[in-house]
Amino acid sequence: MHDAAITDARGDASPIGEASRRTGVHIETIRYYEKIGLLPPPPRTSGGRRAYGAAQMRRLAFIRRARELGFSLKEIRALLGLGDRGVATCADVCAITERHLESIRAKIADLQKLESFLMRNMRDCSGEAVPECAILDALDPSSADSIPKHS
Repeated sequence: MHDAAITDARGDASPIGEASRRTGVHIETIRYYEKIGLLPPPPRTSGGRRAYGAAQMRRLAFIRRARELGFSLKEIRALLGLGDRGVATCADVCAITERHLESIRAKIADLQKLESFLMRNMRDCSGEAVPECAILDALDPSSADSIPKHS
């Protein structure tokens, strides 16, 4: 959000379908973002259709990219708020990003535990037709060696 706030861009207006194609955000998702206030409602044509300009396109692309990186809508709202007010400092943005990174690291640790668990149980599986299966036993919640809980 360099020199200008995310909402300062200018350009030609496009209908919602074109905004969807250009930004990679589904039409229903665009409407949802408007409904929850993440995307200000765009102006309307004389026929009542939404008319998305460069500012809305840029904001939608920003939201899509932030979602791809795993930021929550709450985190995106905070990031956009910093940019919209034009008062963001790198420290403010870094604080939000650091909390997000901690969450990612926790998910990675959970996935590594799950990987180890599954690999261990696959090694214990004979692959033969037997009445007992280590993997099915591990999936049973009453089993002592059931799937590890998320942290």
